[in-house]
Amino acid sequence: MRHLLNLLAAIALLVWATHIVRTGVLRLYGANLRQLIARGVGSRAGALGAGLAVTSLVQSSTATCLIVASFVGRGMIATGAALAVMLGADVGSSLMVVVFSFDLSWLSPLLIFVGVVLFISRETTSVGRFGRIVIGLGLITLALHLIVAATKPLIESPAVRQLLAALPNEVLLDIFVGAVLTVLSYSSLAIVLLTATLAGAGLLPGSVAFGLVLGANVGSGVLAVLSTARADVAARRLPVGNLLFKLAGVLLTLPWLGAAREGLAQQWPAVASQVVAFHLMFNLALALTFIGFTPVVARWLERWLVAPPPPPSQSRPRHLDPVALQTPSLAIACAAREALHQADVVETMLRGVIDVIRRDDLQLAEQLRRLDDTVDDLYSAIKFYLTQISREALSEREGRRWTDIVSFTINMEQIGDIVERVLQDVEDKKIRKGRSFSEAGMAEIVHLHERLIANLRLAMSVFLDGRVGDAQRLLQEKAAFRDLEHEYAANHIARLRDNTAQSIETSSLHLDLISELKRINSHICSSAYPILESAGVLAATRLRESRLGELTGDEVLR
Repeated sequence: MRHLLNLLAAIALLVWATHIVRTGVLRLYGANLRQLIARGVGSRAGALGAGLAVTSLVQSSTATCLIVASFVGRGMIATGAALAVMLGADVGSSLMVVVFSFDLSWLSPLLIFVGVVLFISRETTSVGRFGRIVIGLGLITLALHLIVAATKPLIESPAVRQLLAALPNEVLLDIFVGAVLTVLSYSSLAIVLLTATLAGAGLLPGSVAFGLVLGANVGSGVLAVLSTARADVAARRLPVGNLLFKLAGVLLTLPWLGAAREGLAQQWPAVASQVVAFHLMFNLALALTFIGFTPVVARWLERWLVAPPPPPSQSRPRHLDPVALQTPSLAIACAAREALHQADVVETMLRGVIDVIRRDDLQLAEQLRRLDDTVDDLYSAIKFYLTQISREALSEREGRRWTDIVSFTINMEQIGDIVERVLQDVEDKKIRKGRSFSEAGMAEIVHLHERLIANLRLAMSVFLDGRVGDAQRLLQEKAAFRDLEHEYAANHIARLRDNTAQSIETSSLHLDLISELKRINSHICSSAYPILESAGVLAATRLRESRLGELTGDEVLR
């Protein structure tokens, strides 16, 4: 019983180690991997090479599939090119099996020691994250060594030998078991390495091992399909097409399985080497056979899996791809794009306010007030999406971006609430009572409104690009807007002294309106603070110092 428990623990360590390497590489090099894929899809050979290179780093063709599926879903990569990437990804995964099949037990202590030193000493930096990857590589080699050690006592057991002799020679059952194990472990790499190790130790007959390898390949395809089940139709085409290639490859291989075993046995006497070589040759043959069929299969998938027309409402999130959550850097980019979508809805509300005031349009006012529900829904969706991203998986820069997105969406949500109140006040105090602003008062409101729209567009640019110069301009606009609000309030008081009838009737609404516009502008300009603070050019302001419980003057910039 103890020997069996040791074997199970070693297997669990192998699966966990592959997970550490995969997540570590995605955290450290996620953005670079996306660029590598994007540059490589210009040709089929380039796409094949990009898939091979990325999977060799992340140790998982499934992880590569999720990254590429997100690109396909957003229209950045054609389905045919993505299928070629996945054929290369499967070859890359099989090459990593070849690397780890060598006896690297001597390297394991060194990798773990170096990795732990790097991780503990520089945990929050890129060096520390690289140390995490090194730890994972060391644990993989250690786990394989432990599996070999744990199988030796089991081989000597008469009961185990009798059980192995009684195993049915049914390749379809072996394929099914291999697929299930791969789905459960989330790693075809771990299952193929385990199969090769157990076969080399004599715990698995060669025929069973070959069937498990085929099942592991099918299981990785099934795993990608399951992982993208909640994605949009365009993103689901890639894993479905990749699974079809794998199934077709298995069906074509089955009649030649016996001959393949005999041929590999002549080249490699060791059963473990035969299993590893078979896995590599299967994926190489798959890539060479089906690389020419990727455009045809892509067209067939696009006809079969047709995306529904986009909903007319703006309330539904457009960019929060659940598949991208597997790649934190990609998920952050999706959340940022959705935040800009939310800002677009807020801009629509703001632009409509002046039309309601000018035309006394109650119907438009009602439509704009309903858009506040859209802004709130988008805020909730973005916030929930961001909470699904592991903060530990983010680099320091991505962590700051996570916080910036939360701050930006909160400001947009609060602007939507203010606009809703403004519209209600205009409706109650102006339209229903048949009142109007004086010509001078209306000109002031229009001027403030124009500055507000321009500042919102500038804030969206600052949020998107993070340019320090634009952020400084935005804070300068905040000060200028405050001065205008004071000036126009004083002008309104002067008109009251002159007994201007229209000013008297709309006095409360006018003062409240320019005050609310200033509040909206303050929320808009808040987008500049994270950028300036990160750049180290944010001086002591009332806002910043109030967070520390102190008071300062009006200076906002060095």
